[in-house]
Amino acid sequence: MNRYCFQLMVDPAHLDEYKRRHAAVWPEMLAALSAAGWHNYSLFVRDDGLLIGYFESPGTLAEAQEAMAGTDVNARWQAEMAPFFAGLEGSPDTGFVQLTEVFHLEDQLRDAAASGIRTPTSDNESAAS
Repeated sequence: MNRYCFQLMVDPAHLDEYKRRHAAVWPEMLAALSAAGWHNYSLFVRDDGLLIGYFESPGTLAEAQEAMAGTDVNARWQAEMAPFFAGLEGSPDTGFVQLTEVFHLEDQLRDAAASGIRTPTSDNESAAS
């Protein structure tokens, strides 16, 4: 599963309404995201409007975006969400800045175990056996 993280900027003047809309996303939109392979999807926002999104998908980012672009509900959702963002050209789902992952705990623990390096986690597991 591939991990994707992105950044957008919500206009702070619209932040409360943005949060309200995301507290009850349309069921049709939720179903479309799931069917398009967007898993473990989360959005985090700071009081100044900095928005960080994270999701996992079996394919590439472009494939995940294309799968959603092919749905009617996504076009309607993006049109409704666009006014909430500051300095955005295009729709929110294509205008985000992708962030590069530089560390993932489970990957490094797995790599360490494969290399025969003992970690506190592997020491605890063998002590419990």
